[in-house]
Amino acid sequence: MPRITKVYTRTGDDGTTGLGTRRRVPKDSPRIEAYGTVDELNSHIGAAVATGLDPILQGELARIQNDLFHLGSDLCIPEEDKARFKVPQIEQRHVDALEQSMDRLSAELSPLENFVLPGGSPGAAHLHVARTVCRRAERLVIALSRKEAVGPFAIKYLNRLSDALFVMARYENTRRGTPDVTWDSRA
Repeated sequence: MPRITKVYTRTGDDGTTGLGTRRRVPKDSPRIEAYGTVDELNSHIGAAVATGLDPILQGELARIQNDLFHLGSDLCIPEEDKARFKVPQIEQRHVDALEQSMDRLSAELSPLENFVLPGGSPGAAHLHVARTVCRRAERLVIALSRKEAVGPFAIKYLNRLSDALFVMARYENTRRGTPDVTWDSRA
């Protein structure tokens, strides 16, 4: 567990940052963009939780926020260095947990009959924002994977998580008695 004694280090003043290996890279490198967006996603989930979501969702999202730290850890160590630096990583069990969560939550939802627009209750709206940030994180990790190897479950996890956040937004609306906002294709 890291011990942080001082928040500022001044080492990033030159436009670089340190990976988990301590190697310096530009702050706008694809790897930093990828795990920086995962961090942004985690913050949006925190904002959604702060709205007072249904307790079931709060529990699920607390686990997911922890998983996202695993994913950040996974992404901040290049694959070739993972044998030397033992760090938490996203595994199949994390993907499975998302799928199981979606199955449980979906069992309480009506079937989809139209596209759902972001909105409804405040908590659901925040979850929709988190979903779109998750999709961006997924695209950035895919772009990174075309240049450098990434953990074998990173992309799969983000793909499932965006689906889970959609289901959670619908679940939150249902629990609040707020109908989903649906797309009017004739408007």
